[in-house]
Amino acid sequence: MVDVWLPYGKSEVCARIPARNFLGSIEPKEKLGVSDAQAELLRALREPMGSKSLSEIAKPESKVAIVVDDATRPSPSSLMVSVILDELRGIGVKDENITIIFGCGMHRAVTSEEAAKLLGENALNRVKTISHDPRAPDLVHVGTTKHGTKVLLNKTFVEADVRILTGDICLHYFAGYGGGRKSVLPGVAGEETIKHNHAMLLEANAKAGNLDGNPVNEDMVETARMAKVDFILNVVTNSKHEIVKAFAGNLEKAFLEGVGLVNEMYRVKVDRRADVVVVSAGGEPLDLNLFQAYKAVDNALEVVKRGGVIVLVAELTEGHGNQDFYDWMSKYNDLKLVEREIKRNFVIGGSKAYYYLKALQKARIILVSLMPDYYAASVFKLKTARAVNNALSLAFDAAGSNAKVWALPLGSLTLPEVVATEEQVVPAKT
Repeated sequence: MVDVWLPYGKSEVCARIPARNFLGSIEPKEKLGVSDAQAELLRALREPMGSKSLSEIAKPESKVAIVVDDATRPSPSSLMVSVILDELRGIGVKDENITIIFGCGMHRAVTSEEAAKLLGENALNRVKTISHDPRAPDLVHVGTTKHGTKVLLNKTFVEADVRILTGDICLHYFAGYGGGRKSVLPGVAGEETIKHNHAMLLEANAKAGNLDGNPVNEDMVETARMAKVDFILNVVTNSKHEIVKAFAGNLEKAFLEGVGLVNEMYRVKVDRRADVVVVSAGGEPLDLNLFQAYKAVDNALEVVKRGGVIVLVAELTEGHGNQDFYDWMSKYNDLKLVEREIKRNFVIGGSKAYYYLKALQKARIILVSLMPDYYAASVFKLKTARAVNNALSLAFDAAGSNAKVWALPLGSLTLPEVVATEEQVVPAKT
């Protein structure tokens, strides 16, 4: 037997896999965090890629808007904002001319407690903060993209003299990657803009790790250009949320440099697909709810055979995590109906129903979680097991005693790719 430890909430569970069935564990090539995060952020700020420095862009009289992620993302916003505010103060920009915008997209507004945690009391007391409202009556229309998206943006952001984005660069299951242009769309975009853009997730090229020909990404980039973003400060972090490297300067150049590092760390080549993939979402906060845990399923789909089994290990202390997701999974069984509804009236929770139903067309999913069996089985159409080794027994019953198994311990972060070339790959154990 081979023991594989999988993150589960704040702890771990052990999957015991027969050695003769085990292909191996697909692990990211993570890098250590920098020893001095503030110094790394300052280095990036002072060595901008493809743009003038912030001290050359901003003037003492400038009105500055800084977009930061909301509470749904683990970005080190307080560190990034602190360095930017100090830089602006050195230029002579007055605190009263700076506004921090929480790029909520379609998410709810940030609470005062969340704002303090995201920014720190110092920044919160120094400058004005607002949560972007995608339904605000004063959104500004700045144009229409080649994909037909009417671009409506936050008024404070558009009217600023200097527009700065912050965030983290990571894999994203339909935009290709998070970070960079996503701070504009969906971050500070109107509801109509977001819905039109996100409905393009139905396209084949809208997938994790892909920017080329990805209509969602193309639309986001074009929108960010229309927004006339002046400067970005983005980071790549490891699974411990430590900053590995910071990237600053031009919206597109700095972002693409960060994408290169994400690829180096989290895209892993393997030599075959398995009959069974045991995947953990990666523990808390990645497995708080089924809505978030889907990212692990999406990545596991890359390395499971059609008709195979995915064992999803996710604690799900918050249950399903999204009411629209629950409602759509309750209402629809037919993938084509869901696709039609997404085109007609896109909602985030509905799109997650689409992804789960699509995944279930390729593989059986056995869920190991705290979610009551009734909801997991009857609403979300998943098989269940109380423990990971019980789930493995069910998987072998379904796939056969000779089934081959991959383990994917950090499933939400790791994108495995099956290659049949001489490139370096993770070999199956013999």
